[in-house]
Amino acid sequence: MRTQFTYLFLLSLTILGSFSSINAQSVNWITWEEAVTLAESESNTKKIFVDVYTDWCGWCKKMDKDTFQNPDVATYMAENFYMVKLDAEGKEPIEFQGKTFNFIASGRRGYHEFAAALLQGKLSYPTVVFLDEKLNMLSPVPGYQKAKPFLKIAKYFGDDIYKTKDWKAYEKVGR
Repeated sequence: MRTQFTYLFLLSLTILGSFSSINAQSVNWITWEEAVTLAESESNTKKIFVDVYTDWCGWCKKMDKDTFQNPDVATYMAENFYMVKLDAEGKEPIEFQGKTFNFIASGRRGYHEFAAALLQGKLSYPTVVFLDEKLNMLSPVPGYQKAKPFLKIAKYFGDDIYKTKDWKAYEKVGR
């Protein structure tokens, strides 16, 4: 009897694990260089989304798991944005608009100049950054965001609502 119970318990865990992995979606993260190349192509119709993170940031990992893996978020983002992961402490130089951005050793860790530029000098993690199709800054959004509020922010930029309505008016009306 105890063996049957153990078997059924393990079988239940396996089935539940399968359902949760079906609901989670993987995000197709690309490099900054790939995003720039895609954005500069004539057929580009997507904006760029940059997730600026660090390896030691617990909230960054939580946002990866809870927000970016949410099926609604993953689907919307894939349809409307080129999604870039940018390590704010990455060591590789990044070339953009004729300038080379490098890692700057500072304190115990240091930072990447490109991350600092995107975050407008406010190095807090996680921070996500929305850029338009021409690589112009729309807005950095600092802090951990749950799936539903994040999706509202993403739609504000992804659906071009920002062009006709300020954030406060959009936030009041909802969608």
